[in-house]
Amino acid sequence: MTTTSHILTLACADRPGIVHAVSAGLLAVNGNITENHQFSEPTTETFCMRTEVTTATDDPADVYAAVSTQLAELGINDGVAGPGALGIRVLKVRRSNDRPNVAILVSTADHCLVDLLYRWRSGGLRINPVVIVSNHTVCQPIADQYGIEFRHVPITPATKATQEAQVREAFAEFHVDLVVLARYMQVLSDQMCIDLAGRAINIHHSFLPGFKGAKPYHQAFHRGVKIVGATAHFVTAELDEGPIIEQDVARVDHSQTPEDLTRLGQDTERLVLSRAVRLWSEDRILLVGTKTVIFH
Repeated sequence: MTTTSHILTLACADRPGIVHAVSAGLLAVNGNITENHQFSEPTTETFCMRTEVTTATDDPADVYAAVSTQLAELGINDGVAGPGALGIRVLKVRRSNDRPNVAILVSTADHCLVDLLYRWRSGGLRINPVVIVSNHTVCQPIADQYGIEFRHVPITPATKATQEAQVREAFAEFHVDLVVLARYMQVLSDQMCIDLAGRAINIHHSFLPGFKGAKPYHQAFHRGVKIVGATAHFVTAELDEGPIIEQDVARVDHSQTPEDLTRLGQDTERLVLSRAVRLWSEDRILLVGTKTVIFH
């Protein structure tokens, strides 16, 4: 019998019977659970779950409906209040093989862009990069090399609103699911951040909190730091304050120059950003308030 693998994620107010309800719903579509993770977040009393299941049905809507019916019997229903609110659930089901459409935003530094595209082309990232958007043309040859649409959208303080409208048009045209800021050195508007909530990932060039402003690695050098790091987080209207997805650090010592720290920091940025994108593309991140629950 031919089967299809689906990924189910759930965040809702914690209470007895949730696992039983989900299992009963999956059984109703002859589902076989192949992987399961769950966690009860204590401060918000939110139940988080990620389940992979194989079923005879190819339609995720069938799985969603079966599980929804069982959850409704517990009083866990659809709503708009978000995870943690009593009676409200955030339930999603999709086919495991479906790849999200990704827009990559970049300025002039290409190390994160090249790494993401290499991992995608070699099969390490299950994404579908559909467009590269930049306020410079430096990275256009890379887009051409990989056969990905490149959109040059220059920006000045006077043209920011027009530029952002063009970026939004590109997202709509290519049906973008995820936006990755791969060292995109522009601040998104508050409204753009709100519209992309949970769907935009930024890489920050330090282990937050860290050195802000220009030449962060030079600042770190003059302070004699012993580690450099990188942080991938969701984009929010509060600059560099979004829920953290992934972090890593590398040790340094007094013999290393600012240029050494820059190279080491860029290596760390590449690793951290690719991990964050992989986690998102596999539905392993659940947002709970200002934090994330990550199912590795």
